[in-house]
Amino acid sequence: MTFNDRIDFMGPDFLLENEAARRLYHEHAACMPVCDYHSHLSPVEIAGNVQFDNLTELWLKGDHYKWRAMRCAGIDERRITGDRDDRERFQAWAETVPDCLGNPLYHWTHLELRHPLGIENTLLSPETAEEIWTASRARLSTPELRAQGILDSFNVRTVCTTDDPVDPLDEHRRHAVSGKGPTMLPTFRADAVLKIEQPGFVDYLGELEAASGVPIRRFDDLLAALGQRLDHFAAHGCCLSDHSLEKPVFVVPPTVAELDRLIDRRRQGAALTAEASGGFTTAVLLWLGREYARRGWVMQLHLGALRSLSQRGLAEIGPNSGFDAIGDVTYAEPLAAILDTLDRDRALPRTVVYNLNPRDNEMLASLAGSFQGDGIPGKVQFGAAWWFNDQRDGIERQLTTQMQFGLLRSFVGMLTDSRSLLSFSRHDYFRRIFCQMLGAQMQRGELPNDTDRIGHLVRAVCYDNVQRYLFER
Repeated sequence: MTFNDRIDFMGPDFLLENEAARRLYHEHAACMPVCDYHSHLSPVEIAGNVQFDNLTELWLKGDHYKWRAMRCAGIDERRITGDRDDRERFQAWAETVPDCLGNPLYHWTHLELRHPLGIENTLLSPETAEEIWTASRARLSTPELRAQGILDSFNVRTVCTTDDPVDPLDEHRRHAVSGKGPTMLPTFRADAVLKIEQPGFVDYLGELEAASGVPIRRFDDLLAALGQRLDHFAAHGCCLSDHSLEKPVFVVPPTVAELDRLIDRRRQGAALTAEASGGFTTAVLLWLGREYARRGWVMQLHLGALRSLSQRGLAEIGPNSGFDAIGDVTYAEPLAAILDTLDRDRALPRTVVYNLNPRDNEMLASLAGSFQGDGIPGKVQFGAAWWFNDQRDGIERQLTTQMQFGLLRSFVGMLTDSRSLLSFSRHDYFRRIFCQMLGAQMQRGELPNDTDRIGHLVRAVCYDNVQRYLFER
């Protein structure tokens, strides 16, 4: 028997190495719907049920994972984010893919080609690029592979976008009224208002004034404007917030009079000390946390990203373009202080905390375990493997930490954190890895050899838990 006879590359049992894992996946995980509770998908594309012309439109525009890989392969930037046409940019990706062996992009690429595009038994390479380009364009021209059809093909029931407080949410309203496709909900991402030290803060206050109809001169005005936007988001079905805290800080909040002065100083163009900025950020975040708890919303905290390291790349291409890295700051104490302050007032919302540096897994999981209660399973969650961690090793490490420091039964599972409609294959990737981990433990006698019992756990983590966590009050 030859090697090729024995191993089916990414076949039906991809990543499933024993019978228990195969049964868990095929009988329990594969059939579960998807609730993607954190994405960066375009509401315009979903509500408009966009028809994509080609894979570059659908696959490469906005995907900084692929952009980083192409730069590493020596592809000229003009063929990545520059002025070259869609076909040439696709060719650049086809040239890169054979060099991605061992990188999750190699698996994700071929999972996405197989489903929903139906391109099997052909590896993407410079030699096959024209064949795949032509076949994929033919498939994308069909009615069933418009934007909503792509989501339906992945059995997506709910998708949560990421939206600035000043967003009017017109696309969410239009989509809800249509009654078509999966449910699309907004997520309240108020990062800009937390960062008083940023150069664009004053301009952002003007945008918030225009969106809310509240003139902002004092701190209480700012809270009133945010309250109006929270009401607006709630009217569109919002039940989640999200914050990117590159380095969480906790400074005892200043008095309201002092906060008023900070806003006034920034309006006059004055710089603030780190202590003053930290006090303002803490005051706004605590107020928002209490509001989320009052409304029954979930708060998400993404921690530890080191963003836009290449100033040249930022200037030429913009943020979120593949120039980010894992930060190495320590933040256990300030994060604990934020959660504890809210908890002492019985105003701690359901909270999911994500770390970018895997060295923080155990710290963050143990910290989350310190703020449980109120009859809510997994009230504070150690979140799914995020960004640089959402490959096999990172997923396995996150799941292992979840098992050892908390209760896997309460875990709310995977998300895409993506700008591509095809990225829902990552839910399948996660489910296969998850089932393989459990199946291996069953095979070693570490878990009961009971696929029905363990299958119930699989179904909970894949879908049931997140539905309960988000929507049951």
